[in-house]
Amino acid sequence: MTTAAPRRLKTWSIAGDTRRKPTEYEAVTGHFHYHFNRKPAPFDLDPDSAVNRWYLKHREGSPLQADDWEGFRDPAALNYRRYIALQHDREVYAEGVVDHYEALDHDAQLDPTWVETLNRVYLPARYAFHVLQITGLYVGQLAPSAYITNAAFFQAADELRALQWIAYRAKSLSLTHGTQLANTEATRRIWESDEAWQPARETLERLLLAYDWGEAFTALNLVVKPALDALFKEAFVELASRRGDGLTAALLQESRVDTTRSQAWSVALARYALVANPANRAVIDGWAEKWRPLADRAVEGLAASFADPGAAQRRVTDSVAAVTAQWAD
Repeated sequence: MTTAAPRRLKTWSIAGDTRRKPTEYEAVTGHFHYHFNRKPAPFDLDPDSAVNRWYLKHREGSPLQADDWEGFRDPAALNYRRYIALQHDREVYAEGVVDHYEALDHDAQLDPTWVETLNRVYLPARYAFHVLQITGLYVGQLAPSAYITNAAFFQAADELRALQWIAYRAKSLSLTHGTQLANTEATRRIWESDEAWQPARETLERLLLAYDWGEAFTALNLVVKPALDALFKEAFVELASRRGDGLTAALLQESRVDTTRSQAWSVALARYALVANPANRAVIDGWAEKWRPLADRAVEGLAASFADPGAAQRRVTDSVAAVTAQWAD
C-alpha cells in the first residue's frame, strides 16, 4: 500500500502564496475587515438596514475604487502595541518640556497682547483639532482595509493628544493671566462668533458632512489637515517663538512628528490608489479642487490675526504644495 505524501500546510496563509512568515504588523492587520465587498451586504443584518445601505453607498459605492485595498501599507507599519510605546515616549518628552518652562515661571513673562492672541487663535484651535479627530475616525471606520483603518485611527489619536495639550495651556495660562482663559464657554464663543474663525469653522463643519470615505480621506488628509497643520505647527510656531512663548512653540513643534507621519501614510495611500486604478486620479483631483478653496479661506481668516499675514499664508501654501507634489506628480 502506497502512503500519500503529507500535504504541505500553509501556516501563514494570510501572506498569500509567498510562503513567508508575516510581520507582526501584517498578522494583526491583514484581511481584518471581513465585511468589505461582502455579498449581499457588509454586515449580518437585513441588507436594507440603515448601516448596510450606508456602507454600500459611501464605501463600496465610492468613486474611489481599487481591485484590492489590502495591498496598501502604512510606511510606519504601526500596530497598537508599537503606537502606544511610541507615544508614551513622546509624552514623557513633552512633560519634560512643560516642567522646564514651568520652573522658569515662563507664562508670567508673556506680553499681555500675545496672551490675547493665544486666547483668540490658539486656544479655540482645540475645536478644530477635534473635528480633524472625528473625521479621521470616520475615515477609519469606513475604510475598505484595516491597513487604512489603523493608520486613520492612530492619526485621530494624535489629534486628541494635540488638543489635550492646548487644553493644558488654557489652564496654565489662566493661572497667571486670568481665569477666563480656561473658561470653555468663553472659548466656544470665540470659535462660534469671532470673524477670524468663521471660514475655518465653515470648512470644518462641511468636512463633517463628507460622507463618501474617499472624499473624506482626500479632503481631510490631502487638503484641510495639511493646511491647518502648517498654519499652527509651522507658522504659529514661528510667531510664538518671536513673541517669547517658547512653551507653546515647543509643544506645537513636537506634534509635528505626528503630522509628518500622517503625511507619509496619506501620500502612500494616494499613490497606491493612483497605481491601482488610474481613473482615481481624476476622482482625487476633483475632490482636491473642491476642498482647496475652503482650506485657503480657513487659512486666510486665521492668518489675518498674525503679525505678518502674508508670510503665514505663504508658509502654508508652500508646505501644502510640497505634500501635494509627493502624490500628484
